Amino acid sequence: MSSTASTAGTADTDTSSEPTQLEKLRARYPWLDHLVRAASRYTDKHGDHYAAAITFFSILALVPILMVAFAAAAFVLANNEALLTQIQQSITAAVPPGLGDLLNSVIDQAIAQRNAVGIIGLLGALFSGLGWMGNLREALSEQWDQRGEPPTIVKKYAGDLFAMIGLGLAFALSFAITGVGTGLSNTILGFLGLADETWAGVLFFLAGLVITLAANWLVFLWVIARLPREPVTLRSAVRAALFAAVGFVILQQVMTVYISSVTSSPAGAAFGPIIGLLVFANFVSRFILFVTAWAATLKENEREELPEPAPVIVRPAVTVGRTPGPRAAAGLLGAGALLGVLGLGYGGRRRRDEQ
Repeated sequence: MSSTASTAGTADTDTSSEPTQLEKLRARYPWLDHLVRAASRYTDKHGDHYAAAITFFSILALVPILMVAFAAAAFVLANNEALLTQIQQSITAAVPPGLGDLLNSVIDQAIAQRNAVGIIGLLGALFSGLGWMGNLREALSEQWDQRGEPPTIVKKYAGDLFAMIGLGLAFALSFAITGVGTGLSNTILGFLGLADETWAGVLFFLAGLVITLAANWLVFLWVIARLPREPVTLRSAVRAALFAAVGFVILQQVMTVYISSVTSSPAGAAFGPIIGLLVFANFVSRFILFVTAWAATLKENEREELPEPAPVIVRPAVTVGRTPGPRAAAGLLGAGALLGVLGLGYGGRRRRDEQ
């Protein structure tokens, strides 16, 4: 019986010591090991929670942005009576009788209040934008495992404001590159008379795709390397930005199909756009944080784990002096008495000799 139990225990030990299938695959494929480490970093650093916060502020920022856009349109209409009249006539012809007058009065009131709407929209956009940028920077810093001291309130909001302006410039540059590339491709096709040629269309489509990827790469390079609280080197984010640019194009196509399927029903036509926007913002937030975790877990970017200091144990040193026992005390007392008697005898004899 004991030999059987011993054999079974040995077999269990050997089985538990064998690597799992995932561990074997990770040892065989370094790219898979890197993905697993990035996923662990993303989970350990609360990626989903930060993505939810970024999504919330993304949706919250829509209202003031729409207010600013509405105020800008009101400024344009206030200085263009012909366009305003045309829009009002189109609204009156498109809606049921009676509703057109109500909508036109709303437009007139919006134009009259365009200054207040614009100011409130700008303030709201500033507040929600700073909240969005603050959560994004905190999330990116967490994925990079940055352990510096948190900045002061003034420095934090000032840094978030400049980072938001920088990101806006990066987006503007990206859109400009994409727009110029697309327009230039169409112009070249028309100039060469190849607009109806399939091969030319495919070729210029691929060229436009490369330009779009380059523009996205610039934006993600800025986001991954420059938006954390402690900026990292651009070299450490080059590959991650390329990974993000390609993945973002794929994500855009997937979300386009998803939103079109969601808005196909009457209920989806009413609530589909906002649901699709929520899903898209959340997936983009998660994707950016995962790519940042992927960049942070590259071999050349991983930080050395600092060993935890050994616990300090304070023990009070108490020194207790030994006291003589009863026998030793009696012996000492006897010796002292004997020495005293001898001393007295010697002193008396010396006095007699002197006399």
